[in-house]
Amino acid sequence: MAGKYTLVGISGSLRRDSYSTAILRTLAEAIAEQATTVIADIGSIPHYNADLDTDDAPAPVRLLKQQIARADGLIVVSAEFNHGIPGVLKNAIDWASRPVFKSPLRDKPVLIVTESPAFTGGVRAQYQLRETLVSTLARPVPTPEIVIGAVQTKVAGGRLTDRAAIDFAVAAIDVLFHEIDQLHAALTA
Repeated sequence: MAGKYTLVGISGSLRRDSYSTAILRTLAEAIAEQATTVIADIGSIPHYNADLDTDDAPAPVRLLKQQIARADGLIVVSAEFNHGIPGVLKNAIDWASRPVFKSPLRDKPVLIVTESPAFTGGVRAQYQLRETLVSTLARPVPTPEIVIGAVQTKVAGGRLTDRAAIDFAVAAIDVLFHEIDQLHAALTA
């Protein structure tokens, strides 16, 4: 692909000092020469309600869908809550997945990263998030799972500080870029 990639980053946590957001910021900075990353605000999206799912959907929903539609790919970073993904993230995905078969998530390459204070690094949320994204017809990138355990010891000053985790995630972002290039090539062939 010629030029920079355009990515949307989605953090599954709303907390001001969120580990997920810190990881997302760090990754966006690490790939800044290759990609422009917009971090979406999912905190203002209302609970999904089909009665509101019209052409005049709430403004935060329209913005998220526009951001995803304009992006070449997504990076989703999430904590694990009670062995699953946070409700706020599932809600944002539910909104973005509409209309069925024509949503901005359809065929969108997505890199998944999970984190947790537990040593498991959110592996159960990783699986649940992958399954949810596949059901929206998004394209989770085929990489080894990027899980960051004991995250509280690896984030400082609002940034991920663990070099091994950063390098592992950046290598997976290269796979995301490859998937984007493959998709663009198929669409222009």
